[in-house]
Amino acid sequence: MGSALWAGISGLNASSKELDVIANNLANVNTIGFKSGTTYFADVLSQSISGGSSGTMQVGRGVSVSEVQTQFSAGSFETTGNSTDVAIDGDGFFMVNDDSGATFYTRAGAFRLNAAGLLVDTDGNKVQGKTVVNGEPAGALSDINLSDVQSTPEVSTTFSVGANIDSGTATGGQYNTTQTVYDSLGAKHTLNTTFTKTEHPTTGYWAVETSLDSTPATSISANGFTFDTDGICTGIYTGTASAVTEVTAGTGTATLALNKLGMVYQTGTMTLTRGAASWTITADGGYDNATITSSGIAGDVTVSLDGTGTNDLTLTPALVWAPGDTATFTLTHTPLALNDITTNFSTALAGGATIGAGGNVNWNLMGDGALSITQYSTSSVIRALTADGFASGNLKTLSIASSGRISGFFTNGQTSDLAELMLAQFSNPWGLKKMGSNLFGETVASGSAIQNYPGQSGMGTLTPNTLEMSNTDIATEFIKMITAQKAYQASARVITTEDTIMQELMNLKR
Repeated sequence: MGSALWAGISGLNASSKELDVIANNLANVNTIGFKSGTTYFADVLSQSISGGSSGTMQVGRGVSVSEVQTQFSAGSFETTGNSTDVAIDGDGFFMVNDDSGATFYTRAGAFRLNAAGLLVDTDGNKVQGKTVVNGEPAGALSDINLSDVQSTPEVSTTFSVGANIDSGTATGGQYNTTQTVYDSLGAKHTLNTTFTKTEHPTTGYWAVETSLDSTPATSISANGFTFDTDGICTGIYTGTASAVTEVTAGTGTATLALNKLGMVYQTGTMTLTRGAASWTITADGGYDNATITSSGIAGDVTVSLDGTGTNDLTLTPALVWAPGDTATFTLTHTPLALNDITTNFSTALAGGATIGAGGNVNWNLMGDGALSITQYSTSSVIRALTADGFASGNLKTLSIASSGRISGFFTNGQTSDLAELMLAQFSNPWGLKKMGSNLFGETVASGSAIQNYPGQSGMGTLTPNTLEMSNTDIATEFIKMITAQKAYQASARVITTEDTIMQELMNLKR
């Protein structure tokens, strides 16, 4: 008779424990990454008594809680505005270390950077992963430390100009473009390109010059562009000048400097003659509008090849020159096929920095990403300017890919891979121990952690800007709560009924 009391008590205890589990599930309905528990019951070993058709009858001794099992089904996903929030879509756990170095496992991916630049969870536990070196994760599993992350500068080695230069530009007219380039230390410089219209009588011949921060290029492999009648750039060219040949009875010598090589749009021999009070051009070599721009006979003699007043070449007389003495030289125009142009800047830059590859910066005219230059009958305009290289930059924002790759966006506009999250899986995740604060601990029953990258070897992929919510189903828990309540009431009735029976038994003596 007393067995009924103990069976009822066991029912009260079991139902009470189930209500504890249900209450915990409901309390954590808004807990990130929470995994609900399910209560499993088992009957207590039955008591065998004699009798019955089989000779033995078994009477149950009540119920016990055999297990409270964690349910690892996925919770719903909630999109957030935090770039370091991440959810696991599939199997696996994030790994975090506490201050003592102990490793725990969690599904709660609400991460952030702390003051030391470490990626941590809401309790300050350090998220584990690998550092990315040269595009690949390397080294041992460690804290993800982004405290000293900086985008290193990259020197500019190539540039391109996309522009239209007006075919109606007058002889000597210019059009300038400026763009930013970077030296080896990441300092900004201004690259200036100047197009000057020559007096070529038929199609477009434009001289070109480049400078870095107003300092002319040390050298350039082409001095101008040629255009066909459709305004299409068809080639480049160079201009050179020969040594000076003097026809003089005196002891005069001379050197010649070609200041604007691109103004040499044709080959011809030019002669300058010293007069009594000035120099004159006695043979123009086909440059019909060439004029002397200097005055008098003392000092340098400068010449404008197109007559617009620019100093395109400079003759430097030395020793004794007499009236009637001449200086003769040849201007040579060399057409070239359209190709990239090499500009060289060997000027000293601050801090010992350099630019380009050995000072050479390539003007991309033919390769991938090359921009075109046209000569149409419309206003000169820049369509696009491009140049590689960039300054150093500080970390601005982070992003996490589905593969676990953590990339940084820097203040210099560059993006770089910094680290990669790793996940852990267990042969028996139900054997993990709940440690509180959304953490699980490894046990003998769970087995050792199997580590891998998201999306590999059965691991789930990551969903960025997202958090996995609790997998508690409120409707299901309410149904369980009602069932547990009724079971508790029924067990209590058994106890009160048994108590009544025993009271009647005690009343028999009366």
